[in-house]
Amino acid sequence: MEKTILITGGSRGIGAATALLAAKRGYQVCINYVQNSTAAFSIVDQINQQGGKAFAYQADVSFETDVVTLFKDIDQHGPLQALVNNVGVLETQTRVEDITAERLQRIFTTNIISCFLCTREAIRRMSTRHGGFGGAIVNVSSVAARTGSPGEYVDYAASKGAIDTLTIGVSKEVADEGIRVNCVRPGFIYTAIHASGGEPGRVDRIKDSVPMKRGGQPEEVANAILWLLSDEASYATGTFIDITGGR
Repeated sequence: MEKTILITGGSRGIGAATALLAAKRGYQVCINYVQNSTAAFSIVDQINQQGGKAFAYQADVSFETDVVTLFKDIDQHGPLQALVNNVGVLETQTRVEDITAERLQRIFTTNIISCFLCTREAIRRMSTRHGGFGGAIVNVSSVAARTGSPGEYVDYAASKGAIDTLTIGVSKEVADEGIRVNCVRPGFIYTAIHASGGEPGRVDRIKDSVPMKRGGQPEEVANAILWLLSDEASYATGTFIDITGGR
């Protein structure tokens, strides 16, 4: 049976690295994207040219109707066996005293609600209680959930703290239904998300605060994600792997 994986926000950064590695591990890859179709189809083309199978699907997974439609489309490609809740956004660095309700709504809707909705739909398909074959879910949190990102992204950090709690709760809820739910917490990784916060060179500025004295690469996070999805992690659920260079 062909293994199908959905990676939300799979067109760039950690998501793209995970998509490429998943294809090499034998998954048929669904790359979800919101706006950047060029980047998404570039990853699809890379995978297909290397002999893998991939397709891209546009959906804003913070909206329930988009999520439901996305999962129904995936159903046409075979049973879903793996989900990576990778989508996430941040906004310009600021202090809490300057955060608006509108900003909070955008951050929490994209980072938290999307994860809940996609996890819900995956459980409905994977759970042996619903006639499924089981599966694995990996949530992408952040070291910010532990550090709080003071003076920069406390709202983003809080949203990732919610992802940590979701991971713990859901992992216990479906542990006897054939579904494992785990989480990775990346540290300072070289991705485009830092530009969204107004500082493209952020990793280079703060890498000396990391015990390993360097930023991480998306592929290093992808390796941890694929391990958690694999049979090698068959007794791991509710588990967190920090990919932070020791931070």
